[in-house]
Parts: sequence; C-alpha cells; structure tokens
Amino acid sequence: MSWLAFLCLAIGLLLVLLFSGVKIFVGFLVLNLVGVMVLIGPRGFGLFTNSIFETATSPTLVTVALFVLMGEVLFRSGTVDILFRSVDRLIGRLRGRLYVITIALSTVFGALSGSAVAVAAMLGRSVMPLMQDRGYDTRRSAGTILAGASLAPIIPPSLLAIIVGSLADVSIAGLLVAGLLPGLLFASLTLAYVFITERGSAMPEQPQPEGSALRAVLDMLPFLLVIFAVMGLIILGIATPSESAATGVVGALIVAGLFGRLDMQMLRETVTSALTISVVILIIVASAKLFSQLLSFAGATRGLVALVSDLGLGPDMTFLMMMMIPFVLCMFIDQIAFMLLAIPIYQPIVAAMGFDPIWFWTLFMVNLTVGSLTPPFGYTLFALKGANDRLTTADVFSAAWPIVGIFITGMAVLWAVPGIVTLIPGLLH
Repeated sequence: MSWLAFLCLAIGLLLVLLFSGVKIFVGFLVLNLVGVMVLIGPRGFGLFTNSIFETATSPTLVTVALFVLMGEVLFRSGTVDILFRSVDRLIGRLRGRLYVITIALSTVFGALSGSAVAVAAMLGRSVMPLMQDRGYDTRRSAGTILAGASLAPIIPPSLLAIIVGSLADVSIAGLLVAGLLPGLLFASLTLAYVFITERGSAMPEQPQPEGSALRAVLDMLPFLLVIFAVMGLIILGIATPSESAATGVVGALIVAGLFGRLDMQMLRETVTSALTISVVILIIVASAKLFSQLLSFAGATRGLVALVSDLGLGPDMTFLMMMMIPFVLCMFIDQIAFMLLAIPIYQPIVAAMGFDPIWFWTLFMVNLTVGSLTPPFGYTLFALKGANDRLTTADVFSAAWPIVGIFITGMAVLWAVPGIVTLIPGLLH
C-alpha cells in the first residue's frame, strides 16, 4: 500500500468513527489497531503495547495530571467565587463593567485552569445571568464569555501546550510561557472590541460593588501566589513544568484551606474527576504517538515533505495552507482529534520549512482554539449553551463569529510580529 493510500484510509476511517459518535480515544485506538494490521500484521502489536507503555511511564504526562488536579481543586472547592467578587470590587463602577470583569476573570482563570470548556461553563453559570438581569446585550455578553474562555488554552498552564510539546518534541516549558503575551494580546483585542461596539449605546446602570478594594486585594493574594508557583518558577528556571505543576496543586489546596473550602468530599470528587480526565488524555496521546510511528513506517512522513517541496510554495504560503486546513476542518470535527491527527503529519513539514517550532506550534494551538469557537461544532459553544438555559443556540452561534474575527486578527499580528510569541521562551535559555 502506498503512503498516500494509507494516509487517506487513516483519515477517512477516523472521520467515519468520529461522525458516528465514537469517543476520540476509542476512535484512535481503532485507527491504530487497523493500521498495525494493514501495515505490519499481528506481529506489530508489540509496537502497539510498547507505545502505550512508553507514554504511560513518561514523566512529561505527569504534568498533565497535576495541572488537571490543580484546576479541579480550585473549581470544585468554589474558591473561584471569591475571586469573582474580588475582581468585581477592584473594577468598580465602570461602563460595561461586567464585560471587563469577564475578560479579567478569564485571564486569571486561564492561569489557573487551562480548560476553555470549564471556564465557559463557570462564566455561563455565574456572570451570564447577571448580564441578562442587568440588561446587557445578550449576544455581546455571550461573545465576551466565549472570548474570555478561549484564553484558557493559550495562557499557561495549558494542557494543550503540554500535549503538543510531548507529541511534537518541542520544549514544554517554552510552549507554556509562549502563551503569556499572546493571551494578553487577545484579551486586549476583545476589550477594544467591546468598548468600540458599545460606544454610543445605552448601557445599563452599574450598581456600586460591595466591599473595599483592600479586602479585594487581600482575597486575591492567595490566587496570585498559585500563579507564581506555576509560571514564576518556570520563568525563573527554578522548576521544571512537572515540578511547578506539583507546587500549583499544593498552592490550590492551601487556597481552598485558607477559605474554609477544603473537605474530604471535595477531595474525593476532585481526585476522581482528575483521574478520569488524565487517563483519557494518556490513552489519546499514546494512540497519537503510535499513529506517528505508523506514518513513518508507511513512508508518509517522507512523502509529505517531498509533496510540499514539489508544490514550490514559499514558507509564508505553506504556513497559510497549514493554518487554513485546521481552521476549516475544525468547524466540523473535534479540534483535539484533529490535533492528534495533524501533529505527526505537520511535524516534518515544520522542520523542512525552517519554522521556529515554538512560534509555529503556538499559532497552531491558537488555531485549534478558534476551532472550538467556530460553529457548527465547538465544545466551548456547547459548554456555554449548556450552562445557561436562557441562551438559544442562535444567540451563541451569532455571538461566536465576531470573536472568531478577533482571534484571526490576533493570529495575523502574531504572524507579522513573531517576537510576541518567542520573547519570553527566549529568556529560558
């Protein structure tokens, strides 16, 4: 079988499985089992088991489990409600205050969670009802929440960055900190969009937030210490990503304890949920690594590089093509599934084109984040809709398109000024 036939068969089989409702990790397991049988035969199952063992014993993926656990502790303990009230007090009586609160909270939550779905669900339950009750524009409110939630996979700690770094053989610490400035850029663009579109419109009255600014700062200090324990230690070169993830878990437990939210029931629920999520991620990554090995065995890796070279496209056109494919396909298929399928295919092309790996894979992750925002298929969209019964699907879909435009604009800026992505990772060397 030629490498092109194998690649088309693999992609087609995976799409059929996903559209039939099979879970991502099951789809990849089936894909790999069929691939081993077609290319190698029964004796190739040793490669399959070795790939799973290698992934399961990889110290890198300990980071994933620890970051998941940290996020679960903070969200299940309810300490994020305290953070919400603190940000509300600090922002004060500002025009469009709840829009600003949403972006500010999302930026902080991005540094505490890394999950767009979790942040969208939380904001949909807490902030969206306030916006609706106070007369804020429904679609603009939903769009602000979608934009804010989409910062979570970009601003470190990002589970997406850890998985991409593991599969693409790129510095995980570099990918984690690379999202700092882009995340702030997207937050600033969203705020600019809100203030420009609200200019001249009648805003609802802004009630005075309760409590003092000093109390708000004191309540926020423990969360800032958690953020420093995660990212500060990496940037200073004191800890590896795995070690900083461990300190983040300890910090999250301390925060929950300080606010009286630490109990055995919460810990049981947290550990159970984190364990389930981590095991699924481990199986997916193991399957993706084996798929990469199968591509090499079939000759698809060399064939793809030769095909791109024969097209005669320059680096910029090649980059545009590689970004357009996930943007279009992630409107219809799950972005995580596409990521696991695309990384083994893209990796040799990235090397052949001479792209900076930190820069390219950071923009790739942003592109996947846009995929989760783009109708008709997007986990972030469905998380927000499911968290608020007063939102219609039409509201959520129409709210998403301006945010997609904001993120595409931000990606163009990152393409034109790559130093925004590479500045902080360069300080690690």
